[in-house]
Amino acid sequence: MKLDRRYGPPLLITLILFGAHFSAGVLRGYEAVALAIGCALATDLIIGRWLLGEKRALASAYISGISIGILVRSLVLWPYAVGAVLSILSKYVLRFRGRHLWNPSNFGICVLLFLAPYAVAPLSVHWGNELWPMLVIWAIGITAVWRAGRVHITASYLLAYTLFALLRSRMTGHTFLAEMAPLTGPMYQLFALFMVTDPKTTVTSRTAGIAVVCTVAAVEMVLRLAEVVYAPFYALFIVGPCALVMESELARRAARQPQRAQG
Repeated sequence: MKLDRRYGPPLLITLILFGAHFSAGVLRGYEAVALAIGCALATDLIIGRWLLGEKRALASAYISGISIGILVRSLVLWPYAVGAVLSILSKYVLRFRGRHLWNPSNFGICVLLFLAPYAVAPLSVHWGNELWPMLVIWAIGITAVWRAGRVHITASYLLAYTLFALLRSRMTGHTFLAEMAPLTGPMYQLFALFMVTDPKTTVTSRTAGIAVVCTVAAVEMVLRLAEVVYAPFYALFIVGPCALVMESELARRAARQPQRAQG
């Protein structure tokens, strides 16, 4: 029996979760992850199905919840619940011409980091000295995004990050390997495989998608040089919605041209 493509990303992100935890102990605790997933699913059910009557698959809500559970670090539990709820709410409230503008989990994380830095920090654990978990997850992840037709976005981001890492090493005096080190952690795996490739919050054109993700990497480099700790999240938070609004506006103008010609 062929597996429904919608269930591929949830299975992959769950694999990243267990691989990251058993290899590097990244989780605060299973209760935090369970709380984030539960709040995300409940919010999506209440708003999407009960209030709006939309029968959507819960795979997206699951990904948002488990991403919050993995990427958020806090000594208390409330940020996991609040971050998950904010992530799902952003899909239904912050919309532009029928599309939500922000990747849900990235939005929830950025709001938490900006408003509650005293209680929240992002995941900063790497795979340690074990290379095999990172290679296995990247191999499976690249295969998954390739099957979904989004591998060009992940590949472009990784290439752009590498080039900007080389530039940063020349500018700061840090070693190139030190600048590349973040890619060995589960945080960047989630970011490169899920956040920047989210079909609902990325532009439709292949060429534009590559340009946007390279811009994300460029903004991230500027933020890193300014010593902004949460550079990748903020870079996507800034660039992603701007790209969607620009694409929508260009499409609207293109649709008006035939009407003007007929008039």
